[in-house]
This record gives sequence, C-alpha cells and structure tokens, in this order.
Amino acid sequence: MSDILVQRQSVQAGTRTMRAPRHIRSSQWRTNLVGLSFVAPFLIIYAIFLIWPVILGLAMSFYNWTLAGAATFLGLRNYQELFGDADFWISLRNTATFTIISTPVLVLLALVLALLANRAIPARWLFRLVFFAPVALPVTVAVIIWNWMYQPGFGLINNMLASLHLSQPDWLNDPKVAMISVVILTVWWTLGNNFLLYLAGLQQIPRDLYEAASTDGAGSWAKFRWVTIPQLSRITTLILILQVIASLQVFGQIYLLTSGGPNFSTRPVIQYIYETGFSSFRMGYASAGSYVLFVLILIVTIIQFTLLQRQRRNA
Repeated sequence: MSDILVQRQSVQAGTRTMRAPRHIRSSQWRTNLVGLSFVAPFLIIYAIFLIWPVILGLAMSFYNWTLAGAATFLGLRNYQELFGDADFWISLRNTATFTIISTPVLVLLALVLALLANRAIPARWLFRLVFFAPVALPVTVAVIIWNWMYQPGFGLINNMLASLHLSQPDWLNDPKVAMISVVILTVWWTLGNNFLLYLAGLQQIPRDLYEAASTDGAGSWAKFRWVTIPQLSRITTLILILQVIASLQVFGQIYLLTSGGPNFSTRPVIQYIYETGFSSFRMGYASAGSYVLFVLILIVTIIQFTLLQRQRRNA
C-alpha cells in the first residue's frame, strides 16, 4: 500500500511540475505576439509592395498581357518565343560582356585604392573623399560629364590623345569601343562602393598580425600575400557577389549614354525587357524575360558563392 501511495504522490508532483512550463510558454507567446505587432507593419508593406508584385509578375509571364485589353493565357509560349529571339540573346551577350570586363576592374582597382588610402600619408581624408565622391552623383549627372568628355571634336579625352599624337576613337558611335566607354564611366562612377568596403575591411585587420609578420622577417609583399589577402577574403567574396549581381542588372548609364547603340552593340538585357514592355506594350513577354534574367542571376550567384567558398576551404 505504501508503495502505491508513494507512486501516486510522485505522479501528482510530476503533474504539478509540468504546469510551470505552460505558464512560461504562455509568457513567451505573449512576448512574441508583442514583438510581432511591432514587425507587422513592415511585413504588410513588404508583402504588398514586393511579394505580391513578384507573384503577379510571374503570373503575367504566362499571359498575353498588354496595357490595354483583356489578357489571354498563353502557357509557356512567351518563354518559347523569348528563347528563340535573337535580339534577346544579343542583349544577354552584351550584359555578359559588360560584366566580364567591368567586374575584375571594379574589384582590383578598389583594393589598390583602399590600400593607398589606408596608409599613413598626409591629407589621407582627401584621397578617401576623392575616391568615394563620384558615388554620390546621380546617374544623369555622371552620364552628362562623360558624354562631354567623350565628344570627338572638343572632348577632354580626345584632346589629350591628340596632344600625345595618338588616334582618337569615336567613343560613343563606334561599336568596337562603345562598350569600353560604358565600362570606363561605370568604373569611375561606382568604384567608391567597393573602395569603401575594402577600406573598412583593412581597418579591421589587427595590427598584431603585421607586427608578428615583421618579427618573422616578412617584407611588404609577404605581408600582403599572407596577412592582408586572407583577412579580406570575406569582404572580397561579398564584393564579388554584389558586383556581379549589379553588373548583370546594368541599365541606367547605358540607356542614357548610348541608348543601347550603336547598332544595339551595348543594349543590355534590362533595356531589352524595358523596351519590350513599355514600347511594344507586351507586358507578359517582358515579364517572362525578367524572370529568365532572375533565374540566370540566381544560378550565377550560387555557382560563384560555391566556388569561392570551396576555394577558401582549400586555401
């Protein structure tokens, strides 16, 4: 009998101890509800202005959707037409060419300028300001500046080349150099973003690492190779991924500087999508093109991130 009473008492004590976590869970639930009430306005705005347009755009890509008239369901015919459109592939090739040319320059040159601006030199703040200042300019202002500089008759660049007795290319009207013109403008205009990230990364490297390397007899190149580069690996990965994504979405400076010319030699895929949707009024077809570009950017980003992570693990 005594054993049965002991078992009953232990069971009752266990049930009493099980009630305490319920009160704790209830308190945690109320705390989470309060936190959710603070986040809810942002989530609602995010869903209305981002998630819903993304879903609607995906639905539009399956319709013959124009700005006027009823939409007609087409299934995958927009995508089939897109993959067979030579103009789409030309614009995609132009975008890839721009990305391949501009990305290494924007990464390497930003690192070099960050190393220079991080040294203990007089008026160091002035160099940092000069390197970063073009980022603050709107794209229209940057294009106006370089449009004047590229002019064949009185442009600053051709005048300098003429003074050196060098050939003067027609920067904006020659299909062979028009893309280079866009790349030069983009590098000058957007370099400050990567420069700022690298400068912040350099300032986070502990001085003790350089002092230890000096004690071991390492020179400037050895410090850069074995201390600076490994310490900046995460920043470099971030910059590469962000730069590739931004380059694949290039539009503003090309549209304002060359309008995709000459002879469509610089028209990027974003401009192709824009002109299809708002000039030809084929919103469904343009939506299909935008989602194809989204998938391509996603694939390139995943491959790039995977390769960089594998390289870091093997290093």
